[in-house]
Amino acid sequence: MLFSSRLTSLALTIAVVIGAPLAQAAGAAPAAAPAATAPANAANIKAPLPLDELRTFAEVMDRIKAAYVEPVDDKTLLENAIKGMLSNLDPHSAYLGPEDFQELQESTSGEFGGLGIEVGVEDGFVKVVSPIDDTPASKAGIEAGDLIVKINGTPTQGQTMQEAVDKMRGKIGEKITLTLVRDGGTPFDVTLARATIQVKSVKAQMLEPGYGYIRITQFQVKTGEEVGKALAKLRKDNGKKMSGLILDLRNNPGGVLQSAVEVADHFLTKGLIVYTKGRIANSELRFSADPADASEGVPLVVLINGGSASASEIVAGALQDQKRGILMGTDTFGKGSVQTVLPLANDRALKITTALYYTPNGRSIQAQGINPDIEVKRAKLTAEADGDNYKEADLLGHLGNGNGGADKPTTKAKAGKARPQDDDYQMNQALSLLKGLSVTRGN
Repeated sequence: MLFSSRLTSLALTIAVVIGAPLAQAAGAAPAAAPAATAPANAANIKAPLPLDELRTFAEVMDRIKAAYVEPVDDKTLLENAIKGMLSNLDPHSAYLGPEDFQELQESTSGEFGGLGIEVGVEDGFVKVVSPIDDTPASKAGIEAGDLIVKINGTPTQGQTMQEAVDKMRGKIGEKITLTLVRDGGTPFDVTLARATIQVKSVKAQMLEPGYGYIRITQFQVKTGEEVGKALAKLRKDNGKKMSGLILDLRNNPGGVLQSAVEVADHFLTKGLIVYTKGRIANSELRFSADPADASEGVPLVVLINGGSASASEIVAGALQDQKRGILMGTDTFGKGSVQTVLPLANDRALKITTALYYTPNGRSIQAQGINPDIEVKRAKLTAEADGDNYKEADLLGHLGNGNGGADKPTTKAKAGKARPQDDDYQMNQALSLLKGLSVTRGN
């Protein structure tokens, strides 16, 4: 009788874990027809539970509690069981504890409580790469190159960069003391309060007159808006419509589906961007472009590689299918599934795969990826010094130009300012392609 009571309790626990997310998913999508989702939910709740497996589950739990080398409480065992339930579905479904759930929210929103420091590791110490403007770190006078030797009195030497970052992040308004060493001098303390830090996912600049560059590091909630602003700024900096643009999606792991749609829409004026198909009605969505064209139809090269995944592949696939841009680089990662985050009680959540997405032409990228239009693998650029070459204008007694043009003798090239394309072979090739397109089009 005691065993039967325990089994009933476990069965109810498992039923709540399965049923609650379904109810929340239905509530989160009021536009979906209730009639389409209610029968499925009812069927899931009323389906008979496999009693033999539940008996085995309860028996295993009892054996672990009785015989494992160290005491294990019920909460730990049940949480581990839930994690196992999700982890065996596919690589992207997971049970998120409070810390993991908060980290996911910060990643997709681009906001977190911190100090505003980009850091790296050098000789075992945490080093400031750059303070972010208008953050507690920049206002406190922290400089690039400073070594962070202690955080709240605890030495950082031997810690991983992630461990140090975790200690510097935290509750907004809370104070933290960093012990810094600058230029090998005497250590000094800086006390500052954490604030909301906004990490931008988009970087943009002009590579050369007429040719712009936009890099998206991941797809956050505001990425679409940031790309729109970047396009407007590049247009302003160039003074007129650009001759070409490079959109860099390399090593972009993805992110928010809606942001990927917004980014693609900045370059498209009509047609389908992406559609999703799943088992439940509200997982089937279609996204189409609106007529506005923030990019002004500028010739476009999209850089991709094996680190371009998920939302990056949505953008690349849409631009490729719509013949809007030329994809250059190497094959993408091949993550063609959509995950939905379903909040649970106690600041926990389920991240569960609910659909597959398809490009406008109906291609599923899952486990295949997107092939570039022009394959360009990574390579190291090495500049070679010019030899002692001479031109006609260097020769004594040379004839002048019959059209009256000035002579152009050999001149030694001056060392110019380093440019991103000088050390990036794929970017260099993309820029060369855009210049070639500009010449053939007479721009």
